[in-house]
Amino acid sequence: MNREDALAALAEAANWRTSTRTGQGQNCVEITEDVSGWVGVRDSKLGATSPILAFTASAWRSLIVRVKRGRLDV
Repeated sequence: MNREDALAALAEAANWRTSTRTGQGQNCVEITEDVSGWVGVRDSKLGATSPILAFTASAWRSLIVRVKRGRLDV
């Protein structure tokens, strides 16, 4: 599946979730893994109207590893 098709499928995904480390605030990101091979990320404040970032599952795993190891220079 290409990125354009993945984005269309992710927009229809029903199972969005926030991190278990998220507090009760609304300043969070949500993710969904409803589309095989893809991870969608969106702004929880905007919900279904939020733009979606689409990552391949392997790119998402790589990003999470780098974040946890403090290897991103932002």
